[in-house]
Amino acid sequence: MPTKKDEDKRLYKPRNAWEQADAEQRARVRGLAERYLAFISACKTERETVAYVQDRLAQAGYGDDASGDRVLRPFRGKALFAIRRGAKSLAEGVNIIAVHGDAPRLDLKQRPLVEEACIAQGKTHYYGGIRKYQWLARPLAIHGTVVRQDGTVVRLCIGEEPGDPVFCIADLLPHLAKKQGSTPLNDVFEGEKLNIVMAHSPAVKEEKAQDAGTPPAEGTSEAGKDEAKDEAKDEGEGKPRIREHVVALLEERYGIVEEDLVTAEIQVVPAGPARFVGLDGALVGGYGQDDRICVFLALEALCAVENPDAPCALMLWDKEEIGSDGATGASSRFLRYCMEEVAAAWEPAVSPGRMFLESRAVSADVQAALDPDFGEVHEKNNAALLGYGPCFSKFTGSGGKYGASEADAEYFAAIRGLLNARGIPWQAAECGKVDQGGGGTVALFLAAYGMRVIDLGPAVLSMHSPFELASCVDLWWTLEAYRAFYEACR
Repeated sequence: MPTKKDEDKRLYKPRNAWEQADAEQRARVRGLAERYLAFISACKTERETVAYVQDRLAQAGYGDDASGDRVLRPFRGKALFAIRRGAKSLAEGVNIIAVHGDAPRLDLKQRPLVEEACIAQGKTHYYGGIRKYQWLARPLAIHGTVVRQDGTVVRLCIGEEPGDPVFCIADLLPHLAKKQGSTPLNDVFEGEKLNIVMAHSPAVKEEKAQDAGTPPAEGTSEAGKDEAKDEAKDEGEGKPRIREHVVALLEERYGIVEEDLVTAEIQVVPAGPARFVGLDGALVGGYGQDDRICVFLALEALCAVENPDAPCALMLWDKEEIGSDGATGASSRFLRYCMEEVAAAWEPAVSPGRMFLESRAVSADVQAALDPDFGEVHEKNNAALLGYGPCFSKFTGSGGKYGASEADAEYFAAIRGLLNARGIPWQAAECGKVDQGGGGTVALFLAAYGMRVIDLGPAVLSMHSPFELASCVDLWWTLEAYRAFYEACR
């Protein structure tokens, strides 16, 4: 007769990772979370993220020499590839964790500066899937890269230090928002009205020999009289002197002129550091956790691996939030070029095609956590829970599984067994109900090489908002899952 223990083995039930964490384990979880808080507070753009990863890997011995044991290839400040040798040949494949470093945000337009109603504003173009109302009436910071005509580079970061000014998008007061209340949410907030407040005071007037508002002296020519009248008219109608003040301050403080803004990359992101959330501090709240949480954990795993069986690679891409196009996105040939270069240097006899076909990959991306206030959009039996460890997504996409790859049963079972052997709690989920929506990851671009791939990452609440939430204990176990994949997947 089967025992209760035998019955438990037959039934699958995800485990709450907090319940198996004693005081010592919780202290280790807290330490990792503190390091993570520092990372996401400092890395709010893809360039900052790549720079951080590049620096950490350089310290760990990764370099430019393709024939070395640890190879590093940053690309245009927005993508990065790193690989280290394993005990086995490239002919038996590489263990690859792929992540993306971009996050939804606002970008300044090419000609951003406008002035109206005594306020200078910066016009923006949103990037990725945002809910526009979440960006109104909150402190914002500017991060960016400005390249002058002579090629010199200026890095901007305004709004993060305690003494810095911040920026914001003004919202409509409720007294005048009656019409908004009856307008569909997707229509009421317009992209062209996501304009950040840049300044309010006009430039200081320069002293003139003849003030524009004073009647011209006797004997002044007709042309002089007309010029004085034009100046007085400009002052009366509101000459754009606040916008001029913005330009003057940019030149004074950063040495850039308005034309430099046309060619710059300037991002508007939530201001301020990430924080612990809740009385117990068991959650991490901050911007850009999709997908920088996986960037941090994959990097930590790669640096922690010792004597891996198979070669281990980290692929960091840009542009995932807008379809993975472009030179630094997953649809580019950057991964292929890097892998072929390494194969030529390490084992010239190995066919690159065979190397790709034998490789195994994890698309390290987050999953939508079950929201206690919006449970109706989830199918609860297949929804991810905060605190239950990393989440497998066998497939992503939307509707009838459109826009995604799907992991085969053999590969999913192998990775699941790997985590079970190490006592790592895990769960499996889909992104909402079948007809509710969905989303994609970089998995399909890895699958295009013929390698096996599955999505695996922590659950996140309030995803794509300016303040996403993740569980501290999920950080720990996702790191352990990535480390297990690097060390033992074959």
